[in-house]
Amino acid sequence: MRPLEKEQASEIDEVTAVIAWHDDDARAAVGTLLDDCRHLREQLALARMAMSAGFTRGWLPDPRGNPDELPKQWRR
Repeated sequence: MRPLEKEQASEIDEVTAVIAWHDDDARAAVGTLLDDCRHLREQLALARMAMSAGFTRGWLPDPRGNPDELPKQWRR
């Protein structure tokens, strides 16, 4: 159980740091994180448009948010 406790403490420290960065304004912290998420999704969309289907062998990101799932044709 100790490693799990360390992970939880690390996550709490990250949350505390994010909120502290925004002068203890949780709304501002969430807004910034949402903006970052939106920016990264835009960057992924641009990368997807820039890469050819042959380069990725037809792989597309899972719209449900599971990027590690293998395409159907690769599953056994």
